[in-house]
Amino acid sequence: MPELPEVETTKRGLAPLIVNQVVECATLYRGNLRWDIPKHLPTTLANQRINDINRRGKYLLIKFDIGTLIIHLGMSGSIKVLSKARPCQKHDHFELSFHNNTVMRLNDPRRFGAVLFSADGTHALLEGLGVEPLEGLFDEAYLYNRSRNKQQNIKAFIMDSKVVVGVGNIYACESLHQAGIDPRRKAGSISKKRYQLLTQCIKTILAQAIKAGGTTLQDFSQVDGSPGYFTQTLNVYGREGERCSTCNGKIIRLVQNQRSTFYCKKCQT
Repeated sequence: MPELPEVETTKRGLAPLIVNQVVECATLYRGNLRWDIPKHLPTTLANQRINDINRRGKYLLIKFDIGTLIIHLGMSGSIKVLSKARPCQKHDHFELSFHNNTVMRLNDPRRFGAVLFSADGTHALLEGLGVEPLEGLFDEAYLYNRSRNKQQNIKAFIMDSKVVVGVGNIYACESLHQAGIDPRRKAGSISKKRYQLLTQCIKTILAQAIKAGGTTLQDFSQVDGSPGYFTQTLNVYGREGERCSTCNGKIIRLVQNQRSTFYCKKCQT
């Protein structure tokens, strides 16, 4: 599932290719993904210029004078900018065609993604989102204060988008391993000093993943079609039964909140 680094990588790849481009037409190859795609988009976006592209959590926000196109990559989505002459592929569901003879296409095999529109830039899906982990508000004081009296496990806590956005399963496992924290620990039982290390690890892991172009496990690819290379540096995720690179202990897999957790029982306490 594309997480913050994959969405940020997509945003950075798209920006030089679509910002200031004028939409010739928008095409809906299917009527819905996770939710219905607004049927008015072909009319609304025709001849509109893209002013900017931003990211909020795992949502891409494509800015026009008349509103914001909101895109979520779901579990398997990817976006590419191609020559208009390139034929559509299976699972291409939405397209923006530009006057410079290129197209931006959303491909989503599992169809858990979303294409939505907001005239004023706000949306219920964006309300209540927590802080961005790579921005200044995310620090040990913030996490420590939000965690007091929390009985949920620390992994679920840092994956809660109402607390902090974009720390998905892969990066939660990797950050907790780097910080030496057992993912089964209650969030409220962790000291402020350990939260200081954890926030630093989350920032470092996410920044490294963005620099590597994200993580490709199954479906994700960058705007130019290349995979994310952070997969090559994963220390625990997907490595059940292998040796820990930190202490030579054995990496264990367990299920927490219906997701696989990978950790080292020896060095994560």
